[in-house]
Amino acid sequence: MNSPRKIIIEACVSSINSAISAGRAGVDRVELCDNINEGGTTPSAGMIKAVSELLDCKLWVLVRPRGGDFLYNDYELEVIKKDIDIVKQLNVDGIVIGILNANGEVDKLRMKEVINHADPLKVSFHRAFDMCKNPFAAMEDLIELNICRILTSGKQNTAMEGARLIKDLITKSNGRIEIMPGSGINIGNIEKLKELTNATSFHLTGSYYVESDMKYQHTDVVLNNINPSIDYNWKETSEDLLKEVIRRCRQ
Repeated sequence: MNSPRKIIIEACVSSINSAISAGRAGVDRVELCDNINEGGTTPSAGMIKAVSELLDCKLWVLVRPRGGDFLYNDYELEVIKKDIDIVKQLNVDGIVIGILNANGEVDKLRMKEVINHADPLKVSFHRAFDMCKNPFAAMEDLIELNICRILTSGKQNTAMEGARLIKDLITKSNGRIEIMPGSGINIGNIEKLKELTNATSFHLTGSYYVESDMKYQHTDVVLNNINPSIDYNWKETSEDLLKEVIRRCRQ
C-alpha cells in the first residue's frame, strides 16, 4: 500500500526576519519577494544573498519588474533577464515568474525566452495564472514549456473560493505539473482546503502585524500612500503560525 505523499509548505516572505521565522518553522520551501502588498516584485540582490546564507530549505525568488499587470514590453523583459542573471549567482533553487499576452493567454514565446535564460534554474509560474483567460489551456501551455509548478487561487480572490477549479486543475494535470493553492490560506482553512482540492502543496505567508518600537512617531507625514496605517506597523511571518499549519496539514 502506498503511503500518502508528504504535504509541502511554501512560505511567501518579503523580509529577512520573515525568512528566518519560516526557516525555523520547518517549511519546505521559501518564495522570496519584495512589495508583497502589490503582489510581489523582485527582491534586492542583498536580500536574496542574505536569505540564501541563512536558510537550509529550498529558496525560490520572484522575478517581476513592477506591480500591475503581467504584460511586459521589451525594456521590462531586459530588466527581467538582468535580474535573472543576478539571481543565478546567488545560490537559489528556482525563479517564480509569469508573462501574459494582451489577450489573456500565456506568452509562450517570452516565457520560453525566460526559461532558456534562467537555465539551469527551475521555473515556476505565479498568480499571473489567475489573470489568464482559459486556465486549462494555460495549464497545457505551461506543461508544454516544462514549467514545474503553478501557483493559483483558482481564479478567485482566495484559494478557498477557487477550490473547485483548483481540484479540477489537479485532476486534469494528472501529475504532469504541480498545482499549488495560494491566497488566503491559514490555520483555520488549510485542512478543509486540502480535503476539497487534493492538493499536496500549499503557499501562504503565515503573517501577523508587528508594531514599531519607534518612541517618536511623526504621523503628520505619510510615506505609504496606499495604506498610511502601516508606516509604523507591518506584516512579518510568524514561526508559531507556520509550525501550527505544518502540524495540522500533516496529521
